[in-house]
Amino acid sequence: MTATGTTALGLDEDQSEIEQRLVQAARDMRDELLAEASTVEERTFYSEEIHRRFDELGFYRMLIPKEHGGLEVSLETFYRVAMEIARADMSTAWCFTLSANHALMFANWFPEEIHAEVYANGDFRAASMYAPLVKASKVDGGWQLDGTVSYCSGIPYSTYFLGQCRLPGKREDGSPRLGVYIAPKSLYTRLDDWGNMLGLNGSGSHSIRFDGSVLPDRFMIEDADLIDYAFDGDSPGSRAYGNPMYSGRHMSSFALGLAALTIGAGYNALDEYENLMRSRKTTIPPFVPRTEDPDFLRWYGSALVKLQTAEAAFFSTVERWMDAARDNVAGARPFSPHLDNLLGGIGRELIVQVWETVDRDLYRTVGSSASKKGERFEHVFRDLAQAAGHRNPQLKEPSYRLIATGQLGLD
Repeated sequence: MTATGTTALGLDEDQSEIEQRLVQAARDMRDELLAEASTVEERTFYSEEIHRRFDELGFYRMLIPKEHGGLEVSLETFYRVAMEIARADMSTAWCFTLSANHALMFANWFPEEIHAEVYANGDFRAASMYAPLVKASKVDGGWQLDGTVSYCSGIPYSTYFLGQCRLPGKREDGSPRLGVYIAPKSLYTRLDDWGNMLGLNGSGSHSIRFDGSVLPDRFMIEDADLIDYAFDGDSPGSRAYGNPMYSGRHMSSFALGLAALTIGAGYNALDEYENLMRSRKTTIPPFVPRTEDPDFLRWYGSALVKLQTAEAAFFSTVERWMDAARDNVAGARPFSPHLDNLLGGIGRELIVQVWETVDRDLYRTVGSSASKKGERFEHVFRDLAQAAGHRNPQLKEPSYRLIATGQLGLD
């Protein structure tokens, strides 16, 4: 499939109009995505029809540089679109976001010489996973890749996989050498092993297997750690496209992406809570509509305030990330690992706070019938529970020590 998007977005439009239209297009798909949510879960990823719609609307091209067929929108716009999709179905949003977002990292990390080839005039999507589960062995013309990588969210419609591998030899400190690679989909096999989790079963988080595939040299960055790979000043992407967005740090941007999905799903739960408030009565006398009951009004209001607080904190943190990238490129100050940890920590805090809001304010008061299998609230609750148990928010507590040592100058 080639990316077009011209039917949905006028190429002569003002950039701000394009970005507003993208967000509205995602919002307009809410009913359609809601109706498909159960089918998405059964299939384990969204349909070809939804994929085509996302492509036509330009969603996949949002973070691809304009020079290579992309729209090069702001991070705020990208996350708003992701949030709107999650407000309909978190699994669909997870599958989409965790393949479309890596257009940002690719420009940041990889040499400009391969950008045109890989971006393919806007037809680029890449799932990723940071664990170095693949072994790379040097061969003529490239690297032989062997191994299986699990939890490759967004892999069904990915054109590439962005991963980390073990290289031959050791670092000076005795730890394994690592490499960051971008592998075309022709080099790996997607396994049919996803869909048996508590939630997010429609997120397309299948495993992939490399079995002796040979990766060209140009697609490998040797001695790079995906977790901490960054440039002080210009990166290949910021230098090529004049956009500081392409020279940041990405432990934080990844955590913020998950936070955007969690906030969107939190609103999804609140929307259904409101539907039930408007259609059901209290279960104890005087049996009034829930919209007239002071307790339901309090529970709803509490959740709304907490979700809007999370949303405000989220977009403030996204702007801090962009400020850090601008300062980095301008030479004012590097985008430090400490700031990366801090901004990522805020993202993780938001994930947990939204989950606790839905659990404590909504789930415990919505009524047991909303937990029946197949109910909208049951579906989004399971997805949020799965997200809350993701490896990234599990880093919340350990990261506090790193954040403290950085803030106090003890590192």
